[in-house]
Amino acid sequence: ERFFDEAGGMQLVVHAPLGGRINRALCLALRKKFCRSFNFELQAAANDDAMVLSLGPHHSFPLESVPRFLNSNQVAETLAQAALASPMFTARWRWNLNRSLAVLRFKGGKRNPPPIQRMEADDLMAAVFPNQAACQENVTFPIEIPDHPLVAQTMDDCLNEGMDVAGLERLVRGFEGGGVRTRFVDTSEPSPLAHEILNGRPFTFLDDAPLEERRTRAVALRRGLPVEARELAELDPEAIERVRAEERPNPRDAEELHDHLLAFVLYPAQPGWARHFEALAAQGRAAEIKRAGAVLWCATERRRAVEAIYPGAKLHPDVPFPPALAREPAPDRQAAIRELIRGHLDRAGPATPTSLAAPVGLEVSDVSLALADLEAEGFALRGEFESNAPGLPAEGQFCARRLLARIHRYTRDRLRGEIEPVSAADFIRFLLRWQHVAPGARCAGRKGVSEIVEQLQGFELAAGAWEEGVFAARIEGYQPEWLDAACLSGQVTWGRLSPGVGSAAERRGPPDAEGSSELDSEVRLKAVPSRATPLAFVLRSDLPWLLQAHRGPVAVAEPTVGAAAEVLAQLTEGGALFHAELVGRLARLPVEVEEGLWALVARGRVSADGFQAVRSLLGARERWARTRARERARRGLRRGLREGPAGGAEGRWSLFPLSAPVEDSDRLAEALAEQLLARWGVVFRELMTRENLAVPWRDVVWALRRLEARGSVRGGRFVAGFSGEQFALPEAVESVRAVRRRPPDGEEVRVSASDPLNLVGILTPGPRVPASRSQFVLYRDGVPLRSQEGREETPETAAVVLH
Repeated sequence: ERFFDEAGGMQLVVHAPLGGRINRALCLALRKKFCRSFNFELQAAANDDAMVLSLGPHHSFPLESVPRFLNSNQVAETLAQAALASPMFTARWRWNLNRSLAVLRFKGGKRNPPPIQRMEADDLMAAVFPNQAACQENVTFPIEIPDHPLVAQTMDDCLNEGMDVAGLERLVRGFEGGGVRTRFVDTSEPSPLAHEILNGRPFTFLDDAPLEERRTRAVALRRGLPVEARELAELDPEAIERVRAEERPNPRDAEELHDHLLAFVLYPAQPGWARHFEALAAQGRAAEIKRAGAVLWCATERRRAVEAIYPGAKLHPDVPFPPALAREPAPDRQAAIRELIRGHLDRAGPATPTSLAAPVGLEVSDVSLALADLEAEGFALRGEFESNAPGLPAEGQFCARRLLARIHRYTRDRLRGEIEPVSAADFIRFLLRWQHVAPGARCAGRKGVSEIVEQLQGFELAAGAWEEGVFAARIEGYQPEWLDAACLSGQVTWGRLSPGVGSAAERRGPPDAEGSSELDSEVRLKAVPSRATPLAFVLRSDLPWLLQAHRGPVAVAEPTVGAAAEVLAQLTEGGALFHAELVGRLARLPVEVEEGLWALVARGRVSADGFQAVRSLLGARERWARTRARERARRGLRRGLREGPAGGAEGRWSLFPLSAPVEDSDRLAEALAEQLLARWGVVFRELMTRENLAVPWRDVVWALRRLEARGSVRGGRFVAGFSGEQFALPEAVESVRAVRRRPPDGEEVRVSASDPLNLVGILTPGPRVPASRSQFVLYRDGVPLRSQEGREETPETAAVVLH
């Protein structure tokens, strides 16, 4: 790909994930060919995935010709000549002199100083390779490489160690024979893949130019607009007017007016600037034309562009074109109109083609064509930036990229400036209401179950803590049947989202039944149902992306022996099965089947239609102890009715879906960001301590920035005392303000230590409280009063510690 930089030059980036050795060789060979063709040394850099050549304004060639610059029969010679001028040759020359003891690191038992070693290496270079050390004015190219062991070894190291000359020859032959396909793109701005090499570290440089002088530093990387211009939320009208006022020309003398006329090409006459214009006209530096009843001013240097735009136009005074510029070719009409519109759009802010065409007397069609060219260059962006702009529905608006980035920044800064941060105690008061735990904020009935699941989906808690510690605290008069109904309807499902325990961690267990191996026994004991096993509830429609967000590329470990492996095989072969069907198909005791099921639950491999299945497994050993004698008495086919829950509430067991590969990481990060906002209302990094995610925080932050640019969320400082960026839903911002305005009234709220709202040690000072079902946290006005040891603190002491 090729694109322009801010200095008017171009950058040529070749994306080739072929490794650093081949990319360095390709880059140096192309650099040498450019040097011979244009007599100009280019700056170059290469890494494992790409290479960049910094071209000047006078380097013009079709991109399709780049692969033909190299010939497979001359690659080795070209690369050898290129290596002589690179720092690679000098470094390896010194290494070989040390290895051959031609230059000693120690002399007389003392260390030979590195500067002295470099001087000795340069002296040896002049002795054995005089053309390399000679004055470049007297050297004829190509440089003849002497047949000397030190030179030959250094050249071999450069070509075959630092680079891969054989690999480059194969690549060039692929170019010539069509075995390697190439794609050529002229872009308005560097693609995201080019950012790494454009910001490359010094070890990627293939010339001796320092970091401060790299031409790649003149590339304007896209910043300030995290989303496309079309997706931006409505911009603040005050921010738009502020930018227009900042960019509106206001020349203080004739020289400044002349600079403005050069930038605008044509500008409507302004009575307030008449004195400056008359001074320029008297010097022959400016003129005016009349077009469609309007008077337009122009600089004399722009005369040819004006005549191209308006053929036959009469300038007054009729100043001859400057002789120094007479040799330059006259621009075509479309190029002249494009420069005129560029100058006006660069100062106008959001504008429509009609508003740009009217002041200079052009047809709207000509202006639209010029704007399309500027949009293709990346200079202009199209969108709907003002809801009341004339002609907006039909034409849309255009704005210079730099101005739009500034308007967006002003809009964002104003919105963020309206926010007053609250204390951590007030934020916890907000969370207690946001998550329906505070009195008066709880949900009710079956609908409340779905609302709580939608808010907390993806959050993993101990299996035994969900009903007694979470649902009961958030739903008035909670009944387990409500959760079963939501699960059996297909709206809600449950399971372990994070990668489960591995088989190596499961090797311990009780004595097994007759005929089982020792390893089988060890694998099964870990499968004893435990209330501490982490489980999550999710809406079934959101399960695919939640699995991707929690598991990522990690594969779930599957058992290979024991009851768990047999249950997994039966579910894989027979599909969803009831518990009784599994017992009937396997030659194992019911308790073994239940332990096998729980082992698969702990691994995140199976789930059931209803949550009654979890309750049943958690009580499996007690039921088995009560019914073992009765079961032992039955030897025939008839098994009778086992003690346990009704099968209709438990439903069938089935395989839990595996995580699919992530195809669009941006969409996944945005979905996760929206879920975190729904759960916490306000999101910042410290809250991620309670989450178990495979998506890194940096991806979530970028997604939140995009949502802020679209106007979906607000950014700012919502909670005092925490560093980093913070984002909130608009409705959460209003709720936080309401909590801040409401004075503390001594309200006490008790939550389980397993509850997501156990934020002691995260948002408040002091040690964290372990997520144990037997422990709890007592908040009074958002201040934790009781720790896991049950120690009571006075509100005054706790408040002092918190603030």
